Amino acid sequence: MAKESEGSSVAVDLIDFLNASPTAFHAVDEAKKRLRSAGYEQVSEREDWKLEAGKKYFFTRNHSTIVAFAIGKKYVTGNGFHVIGAHTDSPCLKLKPVSKVSKGEYLEVGIQTYGGGLWHTWFDRDLTVAGRMIINEGKDGCVSYSHRLVRIGEPIMRIPTLAIHLDRDVNDGFKVNTQSHLLPVLATSIKAELNKVVSDNVPVESGNSVDGKKSNENQKHHSLLLQLLADEVGCQPYDICDFELQACDTQPSIIAGATKEFIYSGRLDNLCMSFCSLKALIDATSSESSLAEETGVRMVALFDHEEVGSNSAQGAGSPVMLDALSRITSSFSSEFKLLEKAIQKSFIVSADMAHALHPNYMDRHEDNHQPKLHGGLVIKNNANQRYATNAVTSFIFREIANKHSLPIQDFVVRNDMACGSTIGPILASGTGIRTVDVGAPQLSMHSIREMCAIDDVKHSYKHFKAFFQEFSHLDAKITVDI
Repeated sequence: MAKESEGSSVAVDLIDFLNASPTAFHAVDEAKKRLRSAGYEQVSEREDWKLEAGKKYFFTRNHSTIVAFAIGKKYVTGNGFHVIGAHTDSPCLKLKPVSKVSKGEYLEVGIQTYGGGLWHTWFDRDLTVAGRMIINEGKDGCVSYSHRLVRIGEPIMRIPTLAIHLDRDVNDGFKVNTQSHLLPVLATSIKAELNKVVSDNVPVESGNSVDGKKSNENQKHHSLLLQLLADEVGCQPYDICDFELQACDTQPSIIAGATKEFIYSGRLDNLCMSFCSLKALIDATSSESSLAEETGVRMVALFDHEEVGSNSAQGAGSPVMLDALSRITSSFSSEFKLLEKAIQKSFIVSADMAHALHPNYMDRHEDNHQPKLHGGLVIKNNANQRYATNAVTSFIFREIANKHSLPIQDFVVRNDMACGSTIGPILASGTGIRTVDVGAPQLSMHSIREMCAIDDVKHSYKHFKAFFQEFSHLDAKITVDI
């Protein structure tokens, strides 16, 4: 009964994390709150770092990537970094720089697809918008700008499907034209115009401008949408200088299923692994004694833009990982060669959700590699290096599972199917650090509404926590390049 209660507790915590994180920006914000509560100190990449052994830190980049690390009390320069890497982004619909679309007496919102989503699942959902905005907060002639997160809680738009009477062949194959079919309906023109008349009669304070000019965002976006956003953050529409917004489902994440064994939610890929790794790091560094015997640095790195290739200033393909390792190393010694030594002692767990066996599509899995829900973390293998796993890294991760009686599974894609990839090969090739690719099994990957098993959330968290606590000791027993 205690084990069941533990799994439910971790799952409930995950639900809270998911519901607080409609976008990558919000996920990082939630991670920051949890790290601060656990005694982690924020450092800035714009400033010099003064780090101490036995202390805990984090930094963000673009507010969509976050790196947290705890330095062992017995750490000396040249010792290794024990890293779990995941990503904060998920496939979604992002608003275009000019989102104002009007046709057929409807106000629609122009969007662009982000990542490889199952776009047909976005139809007939109650949608809202969330993301970040740049707000002009100038007062008394002084201009200043703030970065503000925004999320409109209620459903404000929808992408309606076409009635079967107007497309009799739709059940033979629903083909989505992402340019013309995926525009959410915000309002009808007549109602929007009536709302605008009311808004235009509201007095406007003087002095709110961008460098002396009124914001022209109302030329790019519907005034109704801008007013909703302004009301949400408590500013005037013309104070909105720019934004990055995306469409979001308003249905909350929940524990569900006939026996309450599943989690139904958007963004499980990959906020589930982001949460499990973050919680594992926090709990593995929570007590005064947890870092007393640690000789390395325990780290979690949650990157943006994995779904589109990781090639950005804050993606796994950027220098952010090496920058972090270098700055930590140089805080304790100015000898650069010690970083090269540390890299060879380091280890990365690339944690990204895996494909569970689908009962209605059994033939899509290789016969000997069929990950099951409740079966524990999946070790991903690919001979063509779409995953970074090898025999050594797989053994290390499997050995930790065996010691703690945790289930573990294997996955290889069929030879006649294309294989996806993760941040694993990107980090391995970019840093030279040994890497294993793993992930919890799930169904409906890249849908607006995905599902996984509560047990696998618990297994993932416990496995990651054990990795942080035991890697140093286990790695000392392994001999390869001698």
